[in-house]
Amino acid sequence: MTLPRWTVYPALTVIAALVFMAIPRRSSPDPYGAGALAKPVVVLGVDGMDPDILREVIERFPERMPNFRWLIAQADGIQNLRTSTPPQSPVAWSNFITGLNPGGHGIFDFIHRDPVTREPAGSTTKVVKGYELGLPGPYKIDIGADSPSNRSGKAFWTILREHGIPADIWRIPANFPVDPSEGVSFSGMMTPALDSAYGECTFFTTDVGHKQKLDYPKTQEMTLELDGYIDTSISGPTNPFIDPGEGNDPVARLPLKIYVDKHAGAILLYAGDREDGAEKVILRPGEWSDFRRMDFKILPLGLMSMSGICRFYLLSIEPQVEIYASAINFDPEDPVAPVSEPSSASADLTQKIGRYYTQGMAEDVNALKNGVLDDGEFMQQVTLIHHETMDMLDYALDRFVADDKQGLLFFYFSEIDLASHMMWRHGDQEHPAHDDAVAAESSSSWTGREGSTLADTVQDMYLRLDPALGRVREKLGDEVTLIVMSDHGFAPYYREFSLNTWLCDNGYLVLKEGLAKELPKEDPQHQNVYVYYHGKKNQKKNQVDWSKTRAYGVGFNGLYLNLKGRELDNPETQEDESGIVERGAQSEALLREIMAKLEAEVDPQTGKHPVLRCDLASEVYSGARIAEAPDMLVGYDSGYGNCDASSTGRIPHELLVDNKPANHSGQLGTFNGNHLMHPDVVPGLLLSNRRLREGNFKLEDLTVEIFRQYGIEKPAEMKGSPVLQ
Repeated sequence: MTLPRWTVYPALTVIAALVFMAIPRRSSPDPYGAGALAKPVVVLGVDGMDPDILREVIERFPERMPNFRWLIAQADGIQNLRTSTPPQSPVAWSNFITGLNPGGHGIFDFIHRDPVTREPAGSTTKVVKGYELGLPGPYKIDIGADSPSNRSGKAFWTILREHGIPADIWRIPANFPVDPSEGVSFSGMMTPALDSAYGECTFFTTDVGHKQKLDYPKTQEMTLELDGYIDTSISGPTNPFIDPGEGNDPVARLPLKIYVDKHAGAILLYAGDREDGAEKVILRPGEWSDFRRMDFKILPLGLMSMSGICRFYLLSIEPQVEIYASAINFDPEDPVAPVSEPSSASADLTQKIGRYYTQGMAEDVNALKNGVLDDGEFMQQVTLIHHETMDMLDYALDRFVADDKQGLLFFYFSEIDLASHMMWRHGDQEHPAHDDAVAAESSSSWTGREGSTLADTVQDMYLRLDPALGRVREKLGDEVTLIVMSDHGFAPYYREFSLNTWLCDNGYLVLKEGLAKELPKEDPQHQNVYVYYHGKKNQKKNQVDWSKTRAYGVGFNGLYLNLKGRELDNPETQEDESGIVERGAQSEALLREIMAKLEAEVDPQTGKHPVLRCDLASEVYSGARIAEAPDMLVGYDSGYGNCDASSTGRIPHELLVDNKPANHSGQLGTFNGNHLMHPDVVPGLLLSNRRLREGNFKLEDLTVEIFRQYGIEKPAEMKGSPVLQ
């Protein structure tokens, strides 16, 4: 496996210490002339803000939404904004960033696939393989490996920079590796953690039974000694210099020493050796620590380490000691790979607001999905991120004012999206995972609103965005051009549909003789069945008969034909997995056939059609990268979505199941609110303090409007139109 370049940046730093290079910095032309001010434009990007829910919140709590009511009045109402096809965050934000649709920018889903193995792959970065150079002992180094951005098309702030227009870009998704601006630029969603691609917590417990019940891979059992001492470790990054062969462990670890004082009702812990400067953490049950720095040794004799930050939460001390540890985030003061441009900006921000989350999706939805945190604890963590975001907003606004409000300021809010994914069920009595008693539980401890309950969670997320809008107005005044936009809306997710199961049941996806789709989860003989070449090293295998398979699914909305000349033979196997569907009339007819059958499928439990409409990439995309796209985008109706297992290349037993806790432990297993549907179901929204033009707008139109604000002609490949009068 080729490791992405950010894991070997420390090595490059060491090499750079031996070879000095001078890199000249290009100064940008200034079309406004010396001393002239670029007129201010402020764009607030609110992930997942739904136009209908915003209307409901304003109607229910008008006194708590004065700033949104003011903004809506300026534009004569809330304007729907056409989201991307499919309506997934990295796709939608890439539309906005580049002004192109997926056929131009090349981001089609959270999950892409390898056309050789059909294995799921990340969508926003590419893996460029190098070669390994053996070093003495267990060490080696990857030469030439890289992980550049997979997104094509220039970011709008890059084009602004070319015209001398300042732009501060705060945590916009799909901006890792970071594109520089004529200002500061910070990475956002899709930024990895030091120890995992999207960031996964570690759960420490002295309860063996709890570990077995959770079935969460990063659950770590601890032993409490009679003197109240626990000696364990915390896993960090994969060491890029360790050859994993011959029994070597490539995972870097730090000792985790915990002192439990049940009489005082607290623990004291150190992540790392005190002699090496490990920072002390003291916690009582229900308390969160600040971020603590961790230095993972990568090369011996102190030659190199990777720095990360982690925060802890003490779930319990009696009868069992249980501790949550966040994913190991990049240390913004010393990141393994830059999380800002200039790279020093992340450290400058730390000096002003303290250490902060750098991983792309900081709200730990996986901890709630896997049963590590409960609803209240998850929302406490979301609230910590909210306060961090507001501190960051204040810093961003102060910086913008100090620069005489020149150019563009973009600021991103994440919490509505991720809280809506996880907490939707509490406010929706029709949801299979809804529980009246749980929904009635108080949430005032984190909302600060008297009488609030878990049923109000989604609406409370909207309520606490109004003060953020108020801060923008207070610090910048109403003369700036202000735009509030969202990438998509939200809808309920009641029933899970398995696209690969449907393809298998209908003869488009064929397993090898003697094999069948997965048995039910509760069957003791249950084993996962995959569409891709999988298994442990030297034990990988194919379960699909590619000589008979015509279509398969990978990704939340993507359906691929087993296309001749595109789906390729895997040289690691003795069989031929080359595609069999001929391009042209055969592939076109097959797509039309599958589309008609999918759209006609009826859920026998509800009598509804799970699939609202399918779109062909050839008809909805334009640009140089259409050939990489899924052949069909399956657009689910409200209440439905492709199940996680099918999205990641499995073939579950059930075609349709209720979206409710996955097992007896009460783990959620998946989202309960969603937007991975047809774009018609989940439009975003557009608001401005300037009058809007007549018409229906899409994300790419906003990109063109930004250029128009500064007199920049839109690039020829962009199809959007201005939105403001």
